[in-house]
Amino acid sequence: MTFTSLLVANRGEIARRVMRTARQMGIRCIAVYTASDADALFVGDADEAVRIETGYMDEAAILDAARVSGAEAIHPGYGFLSENAHFATAVGEAGLVWVGPGAAAVAAMGDKLAAKRLAVEVGVPTLPSSDDPSNASAVGYPLLVKAAAGGGGKGMRVVGDPSGLDAAVAAARREAASGFGDDTVFLERYVASSRHVEIQILGDAHGALVHLGERECSIQRRHQKLIEESPSPVVDATMRAAMGEAALRLAGAIGYQSAGTVEFLVDDATREFFFLEVNTRLQVEHPVTEAVTGLDLVREQLRVAAGEPLGYGQDDIRFSGHAIEARLCAEDPAAGFLPATGTLAAFEVPEAPVVRWDSGVGPGSRVTVEFDPLLAKVIAHAPTRADAASALAGALERLHVGGVRTNRDFLAATLRHRAFLAGDTTTDFIERCRPRRTLELSAEELEWSAAAAALWLQAQDRASAPVLAQVSSGWRNARLPDQRTLLRHGDDELAVTYAARRDGSFEVGGRTARVHAHSASWIDVEIAGRRRRTPVTQAGERIFLQCGRGTVEFDVVPRFEVPGTEEHMGSLAAPMPGTVMAVLVAVGDRVSAGTTLVILEAMKMEHHISAPADGTVSDVHVTAGQQVENGAALLVLESEEPEEESA
Repeated sequence: MTFTSLLVANRGEIARRVMRTARQMGIRCIAVYTASDADALFVGDADEAVRIETGYMDEAAILDAARVSGAEAIHPGYGFLSENAHFATAVGEAGLVWVGPGAAAVAAMGDKLAAKRLAVEVGVPTLPSSDDPSNASAVGYPLLVKAAAGGGGKGMRVVGDPSGLDAAVAAARREAASGFGDDTVFLERYVASSRHVEIQILGDAHGALVHLGERECSIQRRHQKLIEESPSPVVDATMRAAMGEAALRLAGAIGYQSAGTVEFLVDDATREFFFLEVNTRLQVEHPVTEAVTGLDLVREQLRVAAGEPLGYGQDDIRFSGHAIEARLCAEDPAAGFLPATGTLAAFEVPEAPVVRWDSGVGPGSRVTVEFDPLLAKVIAHAPTRADAASALAGALERLHVGGVRTNRDFLAATLRHRAFLAGDTTTDFIERCRPRRTLELSAEELEWSAAAAALWLQAQDRASAPVLAQVSSGWRNARLPDQRTLLRHGDDELAVTYAARRDGSFEVGGRTARVHAHSASWIDVEIAGRRRRTPVTQAGERIFLQCGRGTVEFDVVPRFEVPGTEEHMGSLAAPMPGTVMAVLVAVGDRVSAGTTLVILEAMKMEHHISAPADGTVSDVHVTAGQQVENGAALLVLESEEPEEESA
């Protein structure tokens, strides 16, 4: 090994993932962090952490942090500066080792247009496209407007006909400029029923180049991946060999070194594949490849950066079983997968099923609009695809999480959906199959959970009582009276009435219940013969209790409601914290349902706030560039009431 210290120029689970392997290899790890990440877990994982005042995209600050900490190498992780050729060059010029492909390869593949031209030159099939965003005739409809730089679904829009082209190009340019500092976009043919399949490649400085099979990443929202797996349910040995050979031909043309991914679009009807792009970095979904091959890709990156040969060829690569990864994100699937923010009151992973949790958060972690909403990657590996899907769904369902809305229930529902289990996983899966987006409880499950929450509250009240804590709450020297706890779950209010019996049990709604044991974080309770030891977390007046298929959230309704401020009828509120990019209407404007009124940016993605009905704008509360909090009033729309017909 030519270096013994490594600075990781990234944050969150990415930094933790890289440092986990590096430390196992005996390498000293240095983190960089901003003020908002001062309490983040990755900072504590590092042997040393250097605070930077400006942000993770500040090349000079990161290089300075490497200098003052004595780092000999820099790993950029994925995202941020990982595909920045200028930064890769600057690292080398500073006398440091760059962990990743060389700057020339990053530059050659970082521009999707240049990469596509190279693919054509080496005989890799591509989709019809146009460098000129106004030349849709060369592509045909439907088409995609795509950012030439970057990835992650940013700067991408589907356009069905000419009427939507100009607006899509403008929006894609804004998003690309914000996310990548480059507003160049191009057009590409859109294949509605398709699969996103990518080939993992790995090369060294001695000319060795191998592929590690494919990953399918077709379950997406907003063109961003949510579930990835290896192998793909539709790729056979012949197709794998053809795609792998095409990927290696392209990588070989630029002398590729380190880990990378060649992405393809597969037409689900014909099984034809077309080149999309090359990601010159580690991918978020790399753990599924690690699971089926047994290779640690971060270790291989570090070995290659140190000048070591791979030491194996294509015939030495073996695949075992099936691996599936789910991206647990802070977002609200029921509200169109809008990003969510807040503080995690609970984040407790289950002991079983045994799966891999790559996460950068824990209880107390704050989720803000500054960064990607990814909370954790959860990876299951099993002998069969069905076993992997079942284990992953079970692990997600048993995760005790609360305080921030997540897509956990949606992910579990997708993994158990019969279309997913059948391998019917095209990129339109979410819209076509419509997996359940929230946890749907039966009346019995909800009643049991509410009773358990009420009894946990009762037990905690007695445990914290300053006097006579051993005496049942509500105790009298005559018949013990009924007690009542009012809980709110969504739009429903549940009144739990219970009475303590002299034998220590309770009567809850005509059923017998007994608290066998409890603590500040769990309760072992039996209700009507059904006993369960379940995690419980309280945050203020909110209770998070684990049931069999997820986490149930209750608000404890106070005996006396505090009057709140009334919201003006017709007020349109911000669905998330963010920055107002544009206000497209003024007071007095008449608009029709569906018209975009305000454009918000959160987590580097644009979100359009549209008119819910025809009406007239009567008030505007925000201006472009303004920061708004979740629920902030944006404007007021007076709806147009239909005139009553005369008799």
